[in-house]
Amino acid sequence: MKTSLFRATAALAATMVMALSGCQSTSIQSAWFDPAYTGGPMKKIDVVGVGSNVSNRRVFEDIFAQKLGAVGVEGVPGYTVMPDEARVAEAPFSSAIERSGAQGLLLVRLLGVDTKTQVSTTVVSAGPAWGPGYGPGYGPYGGFYGPAWVPVTQVTQYDVASVEVSLYDVKTRRLIWSATTQTMNPQSVAQETPGFADLIIKQLAARGLIAAAK
Repeated sequence: MKTSLFRATAALAATMVMALSGCQSTSIQSAWFDPAYTGGPMKKIDVVGVGSNVSNRRVFEDIFAQKLGAVGVEGVPGYTVMPDEARVAEAPFSSAIERSGAQGLLLVRLLGVDTKTQVSTTVVSAGPAWGPGYGPGYGPYGGFYGPAWVPVTQVTQYDVASVEVSLYDVKTRRLIWSATTQTMNPQSVAQETPGFADLIIKQLAARGLIAAAK
């Protein structure tokens, strides 16, 4: 009986871990928009990922720019309009963005990845319980009490990546839209960026900051 209960508990715990691992969705946690912005939909946006890993940064910028292009907005990967050394100081950075001719600058930076712990209790069946019969008249099943249920505590861990997204009007250098997102159990940059980009682009279109193709 103990062996069966252990196997059932282990299987259930494994299933929960697999379910959490498979959840890779990104969601908006908070967002802000400048109601005073009157520049209209942007047709060209520079995409700049902030981070020390050059490879990941460029993969992100390429994919996000391609996603913008798919909805009719010219997306420009940041690395194509500025050298890496231009990112470390405001003057060369701003100059490179302005020379690109883009109307908007989308800055994206990872705030951090936190490991969360979830504790839950699930009741599982330990199989039928047997004991003395109820007395005469119950026949051969007089000793069956019904299934025994046992509470099992399960501990699972998962990662949550928090990202900040900021859209600037290049002409005025004003922040016009920003948001923070969370991604459950992030995998590689290449895997997570398409879904992340779709979510952000949808938000920008809803605010009229881009005129997404229909």
